[in-house]
Amino acid sequence: AIGKLHFLRVGEEIGVNFVAVDCEKFDAACYASAVKRVSTGTDLPIILACSDPAILAPALETVADRRPLIGPAIEANWEAMAELAGKHHVPLVVRANTLDGLCALSENLKEKGVEDLVLDPAGADLVDTITKLTELRRLALEKVFRPLGHPTLVHATSDTPDEEAATAAAVICRYAGIVIMDSTEPSHLLPLLTIRQNIYTDPQVPNAIEAKLYEIGAPGPDAPVLLTTNFALTYFTVAGEVENSRVPSYISVVDTEGLGVLNAYADDKLSAEKVIKAVQEQGVMDKVKHNRLIIPGLVAVMRMEIQEDSGWEVIVGPEDAAGIPHFLKTEWNSN
Repeated sequence: AIGKLHFLRVGEEIGVNFVAVDCEKFDAACYASAVKRVSTGTDLPIILACSDPAILAPALETVADRRPLIGPAIEANWEAMAELAGKHHVPLVVRANTLDGLCALSENLKEKGVEDLVLDPAGADLVDTITKLTELRRLALEKVFRPLGHPTLVHATSDTPDEEAATAAAVICRYAGIVIMDSTEPSHLLPLLTIRQNIYTDPQVPNAIEAKLYEIGAPGPDAPVLLTTNFALTYFTVAGEVENSRVPSYISVVDTEGLGVLNAYADDKLSAEKVIKAVQEQGVMDKVKHNRLIIPGLVAVMRMEIQEDSGWEVIVGPEDAAGIPHFLKTEWNSN
């Protein structure tokens, strides 16, 4: 199941980054066995979510070479947890109900030589958790308060999978570095991974792909030629719908500096001249026996200018990528 929790979105692979093994309802031997079984089934980093040092120790022995994240260390067990973390040189989760408590524990652990810490603010509810995460971030960055300058972890578990996903989405947007969930359903995880991907995408840097000729399937001389821009989201949406149509096709991508179709047209980065130049340089018309070019329906106004200046037959395609499969199956004809 874990292996299936990786997805390709706008050309980037996104997926889960850890596997957490909870020791609840396990004795020491069973927990060690479960951890060993998990470790042999995945290459992902492991979190040993266990606050009982006696149960944790045998399991940690089996995977210590992979440096799992262990814990939490709390007021009642921090010395024993510090000993385990120091012995095996692994990072340690610190949990307290207050920021003062987190600060005191992190200082105590550092005095014991444990430097690699992850903070769990243990909020009473979602509002409390978000408040503590925000205060942690501000104290660490704005006030340069080093005892709280560590990554954060939140358990987003809830009564229902939908509530769990909503909780996870909220804490991802409010500075949680690691989020632990029970659900392994792709329908719950993909939206969260998308949120994370969008947050950590620089809006000032165009999300662009290389402007060139792309082949979907194994296109032959009768294959349709579609035009689009090099905005990554536009291209991968178009490419996905072409794949869904099961019609092998060429996609000619024009360099619009990472802008989508309408924005590129409005900013004069998608013009008839640029389209003709790109298609000619890519040589796609030498690969097919027809001279037909399908342009996005949103720029239908460019049709006559491209057609007159190039001599190609220009066909106006759907305005929305979702219409591409039906269009290619019912409207496309190379003759």
